Amino acid sequence: MTARHVPTVVFACVRNGGRSVIARVLTEHYAQGRITALSAGTQPGEHIHSEVAEVLESLGLDTSKEQPTLLTRDMIAGADLAITLGCGEECPYVPGVTYRDWPVDDPGGQDEQTVRRIVADLDARVRGLVAELTGEAGPTSSVLR
Repeated sequence: MTARHVPTVVFACVRNGGRSVIARVLTEHYAQGRITALSAGTQPGEHIHSEVAEVLESLGLDTSKEQPTLLTRDMIAGADLAITLGCGEECPYVPGVTYRDWPVDDPGGQDEQTVRRIVADLDARVRGLVAELTGEAGPTSSVLR
């Protein structure tokens, strides 16, 4: 028997306090170990946005270990896929790594309804990504009730 490759995805934004954190947490939740998800920022802040943490926690998703991290070339080089969420040209380019851009609004400083809309957008994208990368049917039920 051969070990199955576990794909690695890096979600990158500027501050690593909102969009990339949401995408990483959702991917880990839905993939259940079948995908390694990392998040980082080109100019990481000091902490994740409190409004993002509050919405994710209300959905039963743990954010207590989330800490903004600097996006590095090595991080991307070790990934199968890099998904940019608003950092575009600031993200290091590594030949051979597949890049995708998800144009998603920044939840930082937004009201709860707006943050929930952004989470819903990323939730749909992530469930599709999990299905694509695992080759299995995507999660049918969402954390969004």
